[in-house]
This record gives sequence, C-alpha cells and structure tokens, in this order.
Amino acid sequence: MGKAMVSLLLNIFHLMKSEMMDEHFENPESLAQAMTEWIEFYNNRRIRTKLKGKSPVKYRELANQLIA
Repeated sequence: MGKAMVSLLLNIFHLMKSEMMDEHFENPESLAQAMTEWIEFYNNRRIRTKLKGKSPVKYRELANQLIA
C-alpha cells in the first residue's frame, strides 16, 4: 500500500474517531454497528462543499444525468 493511501486511511479513521468519541458502547457489536453506519454516512450521505453542496450519491446521480 502506498504512502498516499495509508495517509488517506489514517485521516478517515481520525475523523471517524473524533466524531464518535463521545459515544459509549455497551459491547463490541454495538461499536461495530456504529462504525458501519458512520462509514455508510461518510460514503453516501454527507454534504460536501467540493461536490457543490451535494452528497456523493446525489452528485454522482446528477453527473450521470449530464452524461446520458
């Protein structure tokens, strides 16, 4: 794995950790579920200014409409 990929993964992990730090989990399963939900949010629903204020999914949908 290249240095850029390692840096990206560390940055994403740091962001997830900082956003979930105040939560308390009763068991490893609830932590795993919260992490899964956060990753889904990060990849699909978060609003990005770089994507003209749209979520990644919405931005891809609009880009695909422009191409079609």
